[in-house]
Amino acid sequence: MVFWIIFLLILPLGILCGLLFRSSAITGSHTFFQLITGTVWKPTQQEFGFLPFILSSLYVTLIALVFAGPLCLFSAIHICFYAKSMMLRVIQPVIDILAGIPSVVYGVWGILAIVPLVSRVAKHGFHTPSTGYTLLSGGIVLGVMIIPFVLNILIDLFRSVPKELHEASLSLGAGKWYTIKRVVLKKAMPGIISAMGLGLSRAFGETMAVLMVVGNVAQIPRGIFDPGYPLPALIANNYGEMMSIPQYDAALLFAALLLLILVIFFNFASRLLIMRYEKSSR
Repeated sequence: MVFWIIFLLILPLGILCGLLFRSSAITGSHTFFQLITGTVWKPTQQEFGFLPFILSSLYVTLIALVFAGPLCLFSAIHICFYAKSMMLRVIQPVIDILAGIPSVVYGVWGILAIVPLVSRVAKHGFHTPSTGYTLLSGGIVLGVMIIPFVLNILIDLFRSVPKELHEASLSLGAGKWYTIKRVVLKKAMPGIISAMGLGLSRAFGETMAVLMVVGNVAQIPRGIFDPGYPLPALIANNYGEMMSIPQYDAALLFAALLLLILVIFFNFASRLLIMRYEKSSR
């Protein structure tokens, strides 16, 4: 048991060291600041600007969280506190099925349904010509993909809140929604932050579905109707073919290193928010 605990603690450090070593061919010729702030991506001319890919990843992930976060939160509240118990027995297998659908199927669905819809909305609603292969399309598809993941966590979280707290508030004359808002959500807030942080990390590294609908254009996105090129899509599109070019291979491994660093940052930030909330609520 101790061996597995040590292994789990060492594994992220080992991955980080491996990526640092394999990306040393590019970090030795370019500074870290130059790589993450560069806007030009021309590997044949030794220009490796990762800023378009970083911004595309952040935009798509934030759109997904804005889309899925409130939906998951209010759905979990309705299922746990307003719907009949039969609803949970019906919806739980559906959530599990949605979580098990391969990402390529979501990508195909995005191409057939979301991309044309976004194109029409951009053209008729915002008077912006668009093919539909945009950051918004990627964010919507990604948001749908993380809904089962976040919703499952929130349902389990709300069900774990002691019923005594809920019943004590109601017995004092508080209304049902006031009890949920002031008692249940306050008690479950650290778990809610954790669920959103895990959903953000899960969304940030998703590859195939986003790759199919986001456009894959290496440019600084100016709005949600512009195409983007997230870091996972960059790695998936190029890695197998470019291993014979040392600088290109190192650049793709540097992209993987950036992904790891950003996911660690998101998890650290969510943990910090939880600690500050718990400290302020004492």
